[in-house]
Order: sequence, then C-alpha cells, then structure tokens
Amino acid sequence: MQRRTNVRWKLFLLLLLLVTVNYIDRGSISVALPIIQKEFNLSPELVGLLLSAFFWTYALMQIPVGWLIDRFGPRKMVTASCVGWGAATAASGLAGGFASMFIARMAIGVTEAGVMPAGGKLNALWMHSKERGRGATILDAGAPLGAGVGGIVIAGLIAATGSWRWAFIIAGAATVLLGLAVWWYVRDNPREHRGVNEAEASYLEESHAAEDAAAVADGHSGRRGLLPYLKYRSFWAMCLGWLGFNGVFYGLLTWGPLYLSEAKGFDLKTIGWSTFVIFGAGFVGEILGGWLADRWRAKGGSANVVMRTLLGISALVVAGGLIGVTVVPDSMTAVALLSMVLFFLRWVGLFWSIPATLGGRTNAGVLGGAMNFSGNIAGFVTPIVVGLIVGATGSYTWALLYFVGAAVIMGVAVLALDYSKRLPV
Repeated sequence: MQRRTNVRWKLFLLLLLLVTVNYIDRGSISVALPIIQKEFNLSPELVGLLLSAFFWTYALMQIPVGWLIDRFGPRKMVTASCVGWGAATAASGLAGGFASMFIARMAIGVTEAGVMPAGGKLNALWMHSKERGRGATILDAGAPLGAGVGGIVIAGLIAATGSWRWAFIIAGAATVLLGLAVWWYVRDNPREHRGVNEAEASYLEESHAAEDAAAVADGHSGRRGLLPYLKYRSFWAMCLGWLGFNGVFYGLLTWGPLYLSEAKGFDLKTIGWSTFVIFGAGFVGEILGGWLADRWRAKGGSANVVMRTLLGISALVVAGGLIGVTVVPDSMTAVALLSMVLFFLRWVGLFWSIPATLGGRTNAGVLGGAMNFSGNIAGFVTPIVVGLIVGATGSYTWALLYFVGAAVIMGVAVLALDYSKRLPV
C-alpha cells in the first residue's frame, strides 16, 4: 500500500509563514508608533484614527475578495495580495506625515484583504474533514506569531538601520519575494500539485466526496451567494464571535506597544521583547487549541461539545485576565496576564474551519470573507474608540474594560453557534 505524501501540511506551513509576515507588516506601525507619534506630532485621537486606516479598507474588501476567491481560486488571489501589500508596506516607509501614512495604511488594507479568506478556502480544499481544526489554527497562528516576531524584527530593523522608514521598506520587499514563493508552491487542487501522490489525493477526495454526498442528500450543494445565509443564527454567531475576538486581538495588536510604553514605561527594546512574549504565547495557544480540537473529535467528541467547551473556556479566561490587567500595578505581572489572555484567546482561530462547515468547499470563500468583514468592523472601530478613551481619561483602564466587553460578545457567540452541520441553503 502506497504511503501518503504530506504536501497539505507543507502547504499550510507556507501559509503559516505567509500570515506571520502579514502580521509583521500589519503590526509594524504599532511597534514604531512611539517614534512616529513624536515625528508627526500626533495626538491620541489621531493615533487611533491612523491605526484604524488599515481596517477600513481591509474590512470593506472582505466580501468582494471572498467572492473572487470562489470564482478564480485562492492561488491567484493570495499571490496578488502578497505582491500588492509588500509594495504598499514599502511605500508607507516614504510617508511624509499623517495624511500620506493614512493613505498608505489604507492601501495595505486593500491588498492584504485576500489572505485569510483564501486560507480558509484552502483549508476546505486541501484538508480532510478530521484535520481542519489543525489546518485552521496553523493558518491563523501566523497572526500572533507575526505580532510577536514583528515586535523584535521591526525593532531590530529600526535599530540596525537607524530609521523606521527603512524598516518598512525592507519588510515590504521581503513580502514581494514571498508572493513569488506562494505562486510557485500553492495549487487550488491537490491533484494539480506535482508533490501529491495518489494516496494523499485519494485520502482527501474520499473525505470531500463524503461531505458532498451528505450535502446533496440534504439538498445543500452548489455555489450560493451570501444572502441565503443571512437568515441563520449560526451565520450571525460566526460573524459576532469573530467580531468580539478581533475587538480584543486588534486592540492589543494596535495599542499594546503604546500601552507598554506609556503606562508601563518600557523602552523600544523592552517593548519588542514583551510583545514577542505576549503574542508568542498566543501562537503556542493556537497550535495547542487546534490539536486539542482534532484529537477530541477523533476520540468521538461531537463538534458542538468540543467547540463550545474549548471556546467557552477561552472567552472566560480572556475576560478574567483582562480584568486582572486593570488592577495589577506591576509591569511584569501585566505582561504575564496579557500572555495568558493571548494564549487562550487564540483558540478562537478554530473559527477558520467554520466557513467550510457551514457552506462547504464551494462557498467557503464568501463565508470566510463575510466572517472576516465582521471581525474587521472591530478592527477599525477599536483603535478609534481606544484613542478617544485614552485621550479623554488619560488612562488605559477603560480601554481594557472595552476589551472585556468584546470578550463577552465573543463568549455568547461561540456558545450560540451550531458547529455540527452545513446550513440548509
């Protein structure tokens, strides 16, 4: 009997690298923000507006990009995203002030929009149904890894070159090169990849055929637009869960470094290492969460029991940890609590398996786009709201309590979602 190749796992390791670089570029402005804020003479309110610029266009592009992925395939879309956002990141290093930096950040939002929905589509196309928990979390784990590594990488590039501008230009050029690697290795269908043998292709096709047969039997096959899904609770729970999750994650990603600088007195080097520890804990937590979910399912756990238990625990610990950060005065204890928050928060990366569950492989792109659109509403609202809170109160306490509210929304949604079946559209 022929031994299966494991190209699908290699492909997802490449996607992990891709999303890691994505978040290094996305979060680079947060690491450099103490310098940029002084150079451009920005108030807290303008800082919040600048941090939100990326998310306005990123969110608005999600549903159109999801449709394009379903129509043209993820390989073309993710390659175009890489090249485009690399160029936009490099261009942001040439910004002369608030307005030009705001425009550059909006351009990064447009060009990065296809990455995560394309990853969700590839999870549906390349993973066996029993492996999608790990596939989803490997894909999404690039977010905390990139945020953590990015703190060191961008801080290191600034120190080495003496300029935040050169740090952005170098990061952008590296991203363009990564886009070429994606085009070379990624395929829209496992049988199109020269490294996939018959055993691996058959293994995946048997899983997909079983899913398709069940969908046909229930009358749920074929490509659908987004509108038929809007009447289902699980669709809205998926969207609200991701919105609450991103309310916490993007808040810490955008304002975290400045919080450590202003509230805890950290210098640039200490910010870099603290960011690495906090978001590195998120990376470890996400990989562990995917492994736990798939292992529990393999032992007979139902989808609803597994997902509601793991994600319910996640929401509870995140809310409690954030409340703890508001009351502890010690800087290292705050870093430890934030690390715990990220460890459990990133279990919600399992959500990237949900578009394929609710819509099947055919509709995973548009559902992933809708989910990510909802999540990134929090992306552009949160930095502005935090900027207004900090500007009005001179403190980060109420900002952290805003994150607690987002965690509560996430918790209600993850318990309301039905993870067990495709939606009947």
